[in-house]
Amino acid sequence: MPQPRILVVDDEERIRRLVRMYLERSGFEVVEAEDGAKAVEVALEQPFSLIILDLMLPGMDGRDVCSQIRQHSDVPIVMLTAAGDEMNRIHGFELGADDYVVKPFSPRELIMRVKALLKRTGESEYAKAEMHQALTFPGLVIHIDARRVEVDGSEISLTPKEFDLLVYMAQRPDKVFSREELLRDVWNYQFYGDQRTVDTHIKRLREKLGQASEPVSQYIVTVWGVGYKFEVAL
Repeated sequence: MPQPRILVVDDEERIRRLVRMYLERSGFEVVEAEDGAKAVEVALEQPFSLIILDLMLPGMDGRDVCSQIRQHSDVPIVMLTAAGDEMNRIHGFELGADDYVVKPFSPRELIMRVKALLKRTGESEYAKAEMHQALTFPGLVIHIDARRVEVDGSEISLTPKEFDLLVYMAQRPDKVFSREELLRDVWNYQFYGDQRTVDTHIKRLREKLGQASEPVSQYIVTVWGVGYKFEVAL
């Protein structure tokens, strides 16, 4: 079975060496990039299971790298940064990051985050034993085990977090979820004050589901003053 390949992007050699050591000890293959331009080049040339991306890079910063990669790939992205304020986290999620680790960080915690994200995205030996079923609605089919979504018979591309959010809500139709619940249960830990992260992902999901000839984006309904629900139209 091939090893999951991780791309580590950081301009500090010390950080790259430390992360590489812990990843390789955990059975991952590691490729390094020291700047944003190199990261984009490598990420688009080779298949990766996950990317660990520093936000503050010389030249092309992590935001631009994430944005460019997201135009071509839904590979899971974990952002590393010394900037732990709310707006930086929100901006990272808006660009398509799937997780966020603030420097200085525990290498063991980073490895746990990587493994947890790979489990949710079905990578190699870390894959979850998901239900072998599909959630089927008019104009929308969600293949849980394959992590694939079809709108009007055509596959659409979702990031790991967008897929997790859609499945979580679609498995509980008509249940109203607060933003706090979605942050806790979909993101698996509390992002204090980052409730706009949910709004951003809901907006992106609606846009992608809106590619259908019928407005399946209307499945995701805003419940004003409370949160969101997945509503099945009769």
